[in-house]
Amino acid sequence: MSQLSPAQRSHPALRGALPVLAGLLTAIIALSPKVLNDGDTWWQVEAGRLMIAHHAILRTDPFSYTFRGAPWFTYEWLSEVLLGGAFNLAGISGVVILAAIASGTTAWLLAKDLGRWLSGLPLVTLLVFGLMLWSGSLLARPHLLALPILEVWAAELLRARAEGRSPHWFMLPLMTLWANLHGSFLFGVALIGPFALEALLAAKPAQRLAVVLHWGAFGIATLVMALLNPHGVQILLFPFYEIQLSSLPNIGEWAPADFSHIGTLEIALLTGLFIALTRPVRMGLVRAGLLLLLVHLALQHVRYEQMLGVVGALILAEPLAGAFGQDVERASGRKPRTSAPVAFAGAILALGLGSARLAWPVQLRDGPTAPVSAIAALPHEIAMQPVLNDYRFGGYLIGRHIAPFIDGRGDFYGDGFLEAYGRLITPDRRALAEVLQTRGVTWTILIPGSPLAQAMDEMPGWRRWRADKWSVIHLRAPKPS
Repeated sequence: MSQLSPAQRSHPALRGALPVLAGLLTAIIALSPKVLNDGDTWWQVEAGRLMIAHHAILRTDPFSYTFRGAPWFTYEWLSEVLLGGAFNLAGISGVVILAAIASGTTAWLLAKDLGRWLSGLPLVTLLVFGLMLWSGSLLARPHLLALPILEVWAAELLRARAEGRSPHWFMLPLMTLWANLHGSFLFGVALIGPFALEALLAAKPAQRLAVVLHWGAFGIATLVMALLNPHGVQILLFPFYEIQLSSLPNIGEWAPADFSHIGTLEIALLTGLFIALTRPVRMGLVRAGLLLLLVHLALQHVRYEQMLGVVGALILAEPLAGAFGQDVERASGRKPRTSAPVAFAGAILALGLGSARLAWPVQLRDGPTAPVSAIAALPHEIAMQPVLNDYRFGGYLIGRHIAPFIDGRGDFYGDGFLEAYGRLITPDRRALAEVLQTRGVTWTILIPGSPLAQAMDEMPGWRRWRADKWSVIHLRAPKPS
């Protein structure tokens, strides 16, 4: 093994402190109200609170007036219970703190596991890119609560291969937890396949049967553990139903990557290409294929950038260690550890950050998904009447106990309703007039300057009541007596 240059070396204490530093910095960012910048957070909190209050899983829609009572598949029920419980304990600040714990834990775990292979500038660079790739998904949503499990699961599969064994069986309860938190658990199940194949290809002929039995048994046990949920086998089928919805690309997180402006994904891909062109980066065929699949998914849907940032970074750590002449864990003969004083100081700081957030609670302000001022100004008797709302405002309306026309549960509403809504906001003026009449709509809350808001300005029998930077409300004009 080549000697490490001074620029590539890092003091063991510094390397041990890096996970704590990464976790704390990420938690500080997550303590910002910006983690509430997704309208879905509001209905997920309310769903959790209802399940806690009634001690039962929600199976029909209690929120919208367009689909009230329709069957609803609450596949993220445990995350919603955790979000609702956090709200019950400490209001919206509790939800923010829960998001900070999940994100900070993920950053700490990722820094710790990357430090098994890398040190110095390569470690910091890979960690920064990994964290930045999922910074855009730093939202108080179920995917964030499942992110630490994704990191632990992927890191264990990589360790199993490095140590020439199958994954530890004590990991299996994590799959049950994951399957009840978020639909990304299916990716964790599928991730076993590439590493099992790699183990099989690397094994000697006499050992291949044992590899098949050990990895195969772990894969079957993983599936069994995933089935320990209130919905049974339906939990395995639902992600396939969701991804075939034709309306998904119209939803922000399912949209393809946007390269009209330079962003983290583009910088990360160009940096990776530069290193590959200037360094002897070596990676097995299976892992190279897995990494390319992750890149493809991130290019196709922005929501997968978080998987590339976590799993992709873990996959790259060992090849980059070889390219830069590093192999921290094997070279030192021991795993990089965080010293007790550093861990204690980190724990005290984390406790202080959480206490500060409780002492200075989150102050809700108007934003792209939260028309706080508009709803506060709206008379209660009007708010309780049927509304036509912009898609992004639906979650906040639910959070304020207002039944929306539509909200962020695209899988629940289905393609037919979403396509009709898409035509409505074009706007299709005939469809708009029909919806206003048949649904008995008495007020609307829309995006200022949107085609639908402009159509409402011209709609006979309606008047613009209030407008600000974030929203505009129209009211049905009273009939002349």
